Amino acid sequence: MSQPIQVVDAFTAEPFRGNPAAVCVLSSPRDEGWMQAVAAEMNLAETAFLHPEGATARGEPTMRLRWFTPKVEVDLCGHATLAAGHVLWETRRLASSEVARFQTRSGLLTATRHGDEIELDFPAEPATAATAPEGMLEALGVAARFVGRNRMDWLVEIDSEATLRALAPDFMKLKAFKTRGVMVTSPSSTKGIDFVSRFFAPAAGIDEDPVTGSAHCCLAPYWSQKLRRDELVGYQASARGGVVRTKVAGARVLLSGRAVTTLRGELAGT
Repeated sequence: MSQPIQVVDAFTAEPFRGNPAAVCVLSSPRDEGWMQAVAAEMNLAETAFLHPEGATARGEPTMRLRWFTPKVEVDLCGHATLAAGHVLWETRRLASSEVARFQTRSGLLTATRHGDEIELDFPAEPATAATAPEGMLEALGVAARFVGRNRMDWLVEIDSEATLRALAPDFMKLKAFKTRGVMVTSPSSTKGIDFVSRFFAPAAGIDEDPVTGSAHCCLAPYWSQKLRRDELVGYQASARGGVVRTKVAGARVLLSGRAVTTLRGELAGT
């Protein structure tokens, strides 16, 4: 038996931009060792595995969704969730008008299709002010305006988009910090963009993530408070780049973006 697998570029309308995620739609659960081995083989920031499981209190069908980097399973991932929804609609497992509902380590998450865009309903993950661990700012090579952290990551605000784009962190030093990742952000100097960011996660096996949806669960409330607006546009200024539209809605953050499939294949002998 072979297992279908697709690669989807998320938070972009152009192939080979945004953030690629592999998506495996399974008929039933598989063991963690197999999923971790597949994620290592794919060697992308995340591989998403999903299969039918249960229903909401109102009887709406849900799917179990798990995300693996090449090294570890993670608690929350935006781009691979967007990619998973895209695959469900593209393969007609869901009608375009249906909501994708996912049971995850971070609770129930939904994805809704609005024309060419997909909207994710995620928990807000605000950062609280904290003292940077010794050596972290030196590893990033930055002077910080603000440092904070949430349950997953560190947040560092710096002075400008130019400084952010020029960052060249020492990944070996960053790898020593026991955190999923470090997001660095600044105000945008680009028309139509409110804030910019980059995301570094060498401890999770990813030196720099191209576009990190879950980081915007922290970035959106942070910049919403500073800019006094609920709806903002973020740009992750990695080499591939990607746009994430955000809306803060109380304890939730709505993340919107586009996606495009770049590869369809099969895992042989699985």
